[in-house]
Amino acid sequence: MTKNKQNAGKGRNGAGIGSMAALLFLSAAMLTGCAGNPEYTEADSGEVSIPVILIVDSSTGIRNEEELINTFNETYEGTWQADVEWIMETEEEYRQNLKRQNVTDTLPAVITDLRMLPAFYDMMIQDERIEDLTPLIYGDEEWKAMIEPSVLESCSEEDGKIYLGPISTAAFSCSGIFWNEELFAQAGIWRFPETWEEFWDCCEKLKSHGVTPLALHTEGTAWAPMLLATAEAASTAEGEEFMKQLYPETYQNETGVRIAETLKRLFSYTTEDALYSDFDVSYENFFSGKAAMIPNGYWMMDQIPEGWQEKTRFAPFPENRLISSPETFGWAIVSSYSHEVKEGAAALFKLRTRLDMEKREALFAREGEALIPAERDYIQAYKNNPKLVPNYQVKWNSILQEETLAEALPELIAGKISPEEFTEMEDESIRRFLEEQ
Repeated sequence: MTKNKQNAGKGRNGAGIGSMAALLFLSAAMLTGCAGNPEYTEADSGEVSIPVILIVDSSTGIRNEEELINTFNETYEGTWQADVEWIMETEEEYRQNLKRQNVTDTLPAVITDLRMLPAFYDMMIQDERIEDLTPLIYGDEEWKAMIEPSVLESCSEEDGKIYLGPISTAAFSCSGIFWNEELFAQAGIWRFPETWEEFWDCCEKLKSHGVTPLALHTEGTAWAPMLLATAEAASTAEGEEFMKQLYPETYQNETGVRIAETLKRLFSYTTEDALYSDFDVSYENFFSGKAAMIPNGYWMMDQIPEGWQEKTRFAPFPENRLISSPETFGWAIVSSYSHEVKEGAAALFKLRTRLDMEKREALFAREGEALIPAERDYIQAYKNNPKLVPNYQVKWNSILQEETLAEALPELIAGKISPEEFTEMEDESIRRFLEEQ
């Protein structure tokens, strides 16, 4: 899943950071630690280097968060410097590397995507490997006021503690469906389907006109098809409750089978190369005109190629549903770094929250021709009181996501296993997961 790229402003003066810095010094007991990895040191000028690893999007070549990093380094030149290692790998590869780096004690000071690995995230908290940011956020009224209550709640643990530096708004964390208006028109379809029955009819009509309906994939966590299948499952009361469960005890129930059946059905409407491929293949199939729809989130607005902006539209999933888990955008600070490094990382987090708030204000203030069609669609969808479905990636065990789906989904699609057998394999992942804890 590609992540959100901040549209950071330039030349900010960092007002309000002073109060947080004072709080950080008062919280020295919490923020003390070893100097972190030896290769990351303070510059000769006294400027403190903050090691960060960020992804270069494999589909577009975009350096995610580059504008945020540039703004931070310009704002705090001489005090802090975000020392970014830009890596060309998938989010899944990045997440797996986090586990390896934790074992070898080579983690950067700032880590992203941690909430996409629920068990690893819990372990990092239990092992006190990441900072408790609660006193910093609640002790800084300016910072706290920039965070929507729903976002603050999503980043908070049951005991109220916060380990993930939050974005400001849920407005950029929602996923729906991007669709190609020209390909829809070729099939005589002039609006996006509003019910699931209409959605399946739409797929049939596109297919009958020689248009491949969906850009999907099976590798990684099968992001695109799983968005559709879990959104569809939430259309029933039982499914809605199931999607709220953290680490479901079994998938051998009505909702689990329904998700499996939906997954199988979806792959009857996709490209021939969907099996054993990752999201970058889905992305390329959509933006080459080989498929009419691709599920993804707001962050793909920045990744719509030139020439495609006027014909790319956005819609919520049928029944006015969006999938949203703003906690997946939270960043964490590794505890083993020095106080000075962690202080700078916290300043980066606060700046990120501010820029996210300003981005929302700027986007929602824009009108008409200043917006591309997909942005107009997204704003309308977000303002239209959508029903929010939790992201399965923050609810289901890591073995299911990282191993079972990639193994079982192709077999399900090929008819080698039934939907019921698919859920049995999911339950086996639960047993393995529990044994490893």
